[in-house]
Amino acid sequence: MQFTHEHQQIYDTTKKFVETEINPHVLEWEKAGSWPAHEVLKKMGDLGLLGISKPDAVGGLGLDYSYQVAFAEALGFCTCGGIPMAIGVQTDMATPALARFGSDYLKENFLKPAVAGEMVAAIAVSEPGAGSDVAGIKTTARKVGEEYVISGSKLWITNGTQADWACMLVNSGEGDRHGNKSLIVVPLDAKGVERKQKLDKLGQRSSDTAMIFLDEVRVPARNLIGQEGKGFTYQMQQFQEERLFLSASIIAAMERVIDDTAAYTRQRQAFGQSILDNQYVQFRLSELKTEVEALRALTYRATTELVAGRDAALLASMAKLKSGRLGREVTDACLQFWGGQGYMWESSVAQFYRDLRLHSIGGGADEVMLGIISKRLGYGGKKKAG
Repeated sequence: MQFTHEHQQIYDTTKKFVETEINPHVLEWEKAGSWPAHEVLKKMGDLGLLGISKPDAVGGLGLDYSYQVAFAEALGFCTCGGIPMAIGVQTDMATPALARFGSDYLKENFLKPAVAGEMVAAIAVSEPGAGSDVAGIKTTARKVGEEYVISGSKLWITNGTQADWACMLVNSGEGDRHGNKSLIVVPLDAKGVERKQKLDKLGQRSSDTAMIFLDEVRVPARNLIGQEGKGFTYQMQQFQEERLFLSASIIAAMERVIDDTAAYTRQRQAFGQSILDNQYVQFRLSELKTEVEALRALTYRATTELVAGRDAALLASMAKLKSGRLGREVTDACLQFWGGQGYMWESSVAQFYRDLRLHSIGGGADEVMLGIISKRLGYGGKKKAG
């Protein structure tokens, strides 16, 4: 993946938006436990930032996914982790399958408004008993005439208290758990939807996250994305873009933590010298910078594979695994160098210590990534006895 002038324009536009329209309000939104999704996304839609890799027909820019990665990387300049995650749900988690497999009706009534920032979207896959085990979901959708009647619950739904609709994975039939699922667009103002319960999280507090209950919710059958029974496959494809977005979106955040740590340790004195005068601190920060740069290269390579139309699942999973683990390593190592000040709630290193921890869990836990990687490399699989 090569950064062209056009990539740089998207990167610069996004970074400027983050610095002028998001960062001045982060502390307020963190305290409130929510962000004004409709207001912020409408501004982003007006700038063309919500449909970079979406088709022209729905108001997108029609560019390849490398431009979306430039956008994701620039979102990392946000001074918290919750807002980039919430924006990514709109652009890279709730809408890829809809853009790829949705009918003209769905694109016109749900995708197009999401690209314009006129509707807020959510992705509803996880459940109380099915997080990383996507095939284990219990929510059902039974066909009754020209409607689906949906019952069940969804947990950890980003944008859940504000979203207008959710791209929801449901069991729409019996039999094989990988072949009995469908993706359905569910309006979240429908009768039978309950989503008032906002979850109290360790980090990413400015991003509202909800538990959603569905009691005999009736949805038109035309809200089905693609073919019935193909939902698991569609969601697995959708995960590739989600995981690349997540990997790219925390690169700048980790660089900020390292740079802030260098600046703080340069002025902090102990035992007659600055903390940064210790060779160990210099070497450790240099090592972490190198690791972040290696992650960027891996993410770019995975993006190149995706843009070329090749299966990027292996490299996307590697990037997701590396980014989650590196986010933990960078923030933990740097917090130590801040001493007591790093343990204060308001320090930038503490902010990202809380926020980036989610990246080893959300979008597929580290252990799931390792399972995918092992299988792709031919290491996995059960051996027959004897």
